[in-house]
Amino acid sequence: MFARLTEYLDSIQARDPAPRSRWEILLYPGLHAVALHRVAHWLFEGRLFFLARLVNHIARFLTAIDIHPGATIGRHLFIDHGFTVIGETAEIGDNVTIYQCVTLGGTNPANGIGGKRHPTLLDNVIVGSGAQILGPVIVGPRARVGANAVVTDDVPEGATMVGVKARSTLVAAETWQRDFIPYGTPCREPCEPGGERFEELEREVAALRGDLAALSRARDGAAAPAPRKRSRN
Repeated sequence: MFARLTEYLDSIQARDPAPRSRWEILLYPGLHAVALHRVAHWLFEGRLFFLARLVNHIARFLTAIDIHPGATIGRHLFIDHGFTVIGETAEIGDNVTIYQCVTLGGTNPANGIGGKRHPTLLDNVIVGSGAQILGPVIVGPRARVGANAVVTDDVPEGATMVGVKARSTLVAAETWQRDFIPYGTPCREPCEPGGERFEELEREVAALRGDLAALSRARDGAAAPAPRKRSRN
């Protein structure tokens, strides 16, 4: 058990340069939330639903992280900071990193019967702060979901998703091959597909405005009355 805990703490330290020792990581609210969820999930599987909810309520009060007791969580989940919500049927693989203010939310079935309503995050996924992953979508291994992205469709393996509605953006191969990208966003790379096209359109608009101004000046010059000549008597 001690060896597993040490391995878990080391996996967090590998993804977060802030802590100077394992002792600091023991104070992280994300670690407490995951630990209490293990207890709540064990009670939930034993059909002790009220006790599971009670543990969940205590965990949410202490950590500002709400993980439904029914959610399935793999090894080495790192929740960096709080205000994260993980729904009942969410499934999270190994070595997943989730930053603050993330929602793994569900859809409301039209027939009122519960089922698989929440996302599945496979191994080594990174979810940036403020991201919303909604519905029973699958986020493939090593995918990155950028900050404030809204994901409503399946995400391919290794994709980097940005925007509202989230879409994949191409990044350099050396960036994709990195083991870890903080906040799931390659900050030194263009994060919006079509950025160059937007700049080109802005240049075209500026040129058209210049042409329009020149035409306007020419029209005003042509419309001005010619000066009257003085008659010599």
